[in-house]
Amino acid sequence: MAIAETAHLATIDGVPLKVKLARAERSRKLRAMGLVLPLFLFVVITFLYPLAVMIFKSITNEETSGRLIHTAEAIAGWDGQDLPDEAVFAALAADLKAAQEKREAGEIAKRVNSEFSGALSKFKGITRKVTAMENGPYKEVFLAADKIWSDPALWRVIKSVSNKYTPYYWLAAVDLKQGPQGLERAPADEAVFIDVYGRTFSIAGVVTVLTLLLGFPVAYLLSTQPARRANILMIFVMLPFWTSLLVRTTAWFVLLRTEGPMNDLAELLVGERFEMIFTRFGTIVAMTHIQLPFTLLPIYSVMKTIPPSHVRAARSLGAGPFSAFWRVYFPQTVPGIAAGCLLTFILCLGYYITPALVGGPRDQMVSYYVAYYMNNIINFGQASALGAVLLIITMVLYWVYNRLVGIDNMKLG
Repeated sequence: MAIAETAHLATIDGVPLKVKLARAERSRKLRAMGLVLPLFLFVVITFLYPLAVMIFKSITNEETSGRLIHTAEAIAGWDGQDLPDEAVFAALAADLKAAQEKREAGEIAKRVNSEFSGALSKFKGITRKVTAMENGPYKEVFLAADKIWSDPALWRVIKSVSNKYTPYYWLAAVDLKQGPQGLERAPADEAVFIDVYGRTFSIAGVVTVLTLLLGFPVAYLLSTQPARRANILMIFVMLPFWTSLLVRTTAWFVLLRTEGPMNDLAELLVGERFEMIFTRFGTIVAMTHIQLPFTLLPIYSVMKTIPPSHVRAARSLGAGPFSAFWRVYFPQTVPGIAAGCLLTFILCLGYYITPALVGGPRDQMVSYYVAYYMNNIINFGQASALGAVLLIITMVLYWVYNRLVGIDNMKLG
């Protein structure tokens, strides 16, 4: 009886109470969505859309897309072993003629040359020859122009770049390539990116460890000081943080150069000057100084929440100073250490300005090569693939961090 009466309750205007509550809940959700919508659109426009464009460029033959239509159709059935027949040569000649009329033949040559060194000049030469011809046969003209056209490896590359999509950039980003028998390791003189990833991770790891070793004692000191003194000390910690990254890096360039203050001090102490600029040492020192607040602040924020009574209780139960610190205080700081180190490590993976200014040729990280392919080579596909690989690595690290933190929280619970 009571349940039936409740089901038929109505508001003063005669609307069932259940319907009225549903409308109010829907209105609340719409208002919440309206408040979140500007931020959502901002994220989509400034992050998700550029990310999608980057991924698309890394799998697209942008230079040859729509420019080798006839070649793609003619070469689709070729087995990749012997030379293709006259129809393929004629199709390539037709595509080169059409591209030359639009001044796009150089883009095709540049794309082929990225996979087959030396093809750039040969494409330019054959384009001039076939443009002057009315009819074929074209195979004889190609073969007579240069012996490179008799190499099946070149035609395998042409077949690959004639497709709209390609795995080439992703494979090159991890020092692999597509060979006649499948995936192959890139030659030693071309395999550079695995070393670059290793260098990037090693530098980021060393900087993270150094910021932890330097930042943990400072964070502990700040958390144990009276508020007035802690605020003054925090200003000194934050002061470099408020300075431009470029300014701080330039300052280290001045400090580390051969005639700089650091070498003046070294000469005064040991009577010798050292090579500090354009070295791995200079890169790590400058990055450590820049990243120190990013590691220190999360640790400090966690330390401020730890009641001093925990350590006092451990001491009153017979634990020594070190034992009380290590077994009671330190475990409670682990979430702050993990957050600070993760933040510093991920930020270090994307460093560009500091290694470029104070590091040497063997100290450049992945971001340098992304900028190199973007600005110097004008190869957006390779730059996008390198950036995407770095993004995936970063996301995997973040996933591992979340898993570890989740497991630690379950154990603590």
